[in-house]
Amino acid sequence: MFEFDQYLGFLSFLTILTIGFWLMIFLLTFVIPYWLIGAIREYLKYGNSKNYREKQK
Repeated sequence: MFEFDQYLGFLSFLTILTIGFWLMIFLLTFVIPYWLIGAIREYLKYGNSKNYREKQK
């Protein structure tokens, strides 16, 4: 049915596919929301201080 080199190719394909799938799940559920929340928090923090400084002048 399968020769040994085809079997190894199939296993490497499945491994790369599985690694890519779990990396995509990890990025979509943890990294991207963490980055967005941090960016919004930093924008609000420094945006408010910038507006406060302009009002002081």
